[in-house]
Amino acid sequence: MTATSADVTVVVPANHLMAPLLGQRDEHLRSIEKAYPAATIRVRGNEIAIGGIDAAKVGTLFDELIVLVQRGQQLDEGYVKRVLDMVGADEKPSKVLTDEVLKGAKGRSVRPKTAGQKRYIDAIRENVITFGVGPAGTGKSWLAVAMAIKSLQAKEVVRIILTRPAVEAGERLGFLPGDLMAKIDPYLRPLYDALYDMIEPEGVTKLLERNALEIAPLAFMRGRTLSNSFIILDEAQNTTPEQMKMFLTRIGFGSKVVITGDSTQVDMPGGRSGLAGLQQVLAGIEGIDFVIFDRKDVVRHRIVADIVEAYERLDEQNALLAQQAPVANVSQQNGFNRRG
Repeated sequence: MTATSADVTVVVPANHLMAPLLGQRDEHLRSIEKAYPAATIRVRGNEIAIGGIDAAKVGTLFDELIVLVQRGQQLDEGYVKRVLDMVGADEKPSKVLTDEVLKGAKGRSVRPKTAGQKRYIDAIRENVITFGVGPAGTGKSWLAVAMAIKSLQAKEVVRIILTRPAVEAGERLGFLPGDLMAKIDPYLRPLYDALYDMIEPEGVTKLLERNALEIAPLAFMRGRTLSNSFIILDEAQNTTPEQMKMFLTRIGFGSKVVITGDSTQVDMPGGRSGLAGLQQVLAGIEGIDFVIFDRKDVVRHRIVADIVEAYERLDEQNALLAQQAPVANVSQQNGFNRRG
């Protein structure tokens, strides 16, 4: 990228990169123009001339996209949107989106798709216990399972333990057919789904047969010491404080733990969650990190991020009303006293 005054010229190193860079019928170019309306973008051959007050930012954006295309990344509307968000936040998509965690069952690479997911993966690599907290669709459980499988394949651990609380949400366990394991299977299904994304079904069966993979409800963890294991506690917002303490004190030598949860989806009676306030309780302990996701990290359909944002606005409005209510009550009381 070269610059003269406020103008920037980006030279694409090979002509065959132009089509994936700009998109079919220039759809990626149109997205960039929409995101930076103050910039003028002109394409001539393999050169992209950029002018306007956002020229430097748009130039950086194209540089990052070129690197991603050169590394074999397939650009689509959602991918370009994530790159736009990262560059807007002064992050480097070429470092975030090319960090390969694992090759999945069908040869598909598992990589972070947002800066929040990259921080999450780095935290898991560097800490004994990592908390991933945020809304649905941010890849908390999916990436944790990928990191667990990678650790097992690298022989950093000897087994993977996947667990979650079997909390009833509108349907009582006693009404479901079968023995206890059959009853809790629906609660553990999301973890199975993540496993089958990473490993062929027969591979999962082999891991279970040789006890290298254990899937169990949280209640089964009591009294155990979990050593040389990669342990994932999913749906941690549905633990009680006592269960969370029990689980955290099960951790033995050579183990790594990932705890995921969404504080907005608590199914506990009275909302008494073992995840609430835990960041403050554990603050300052070496080897523990918290990664907080937000709607920008949602990688499902765009509408999921919009739904999350709508609920966030509702929570903010409710919190504001709760703060104003005592003031209103005091004003009413004072008015009553004056009238009396």
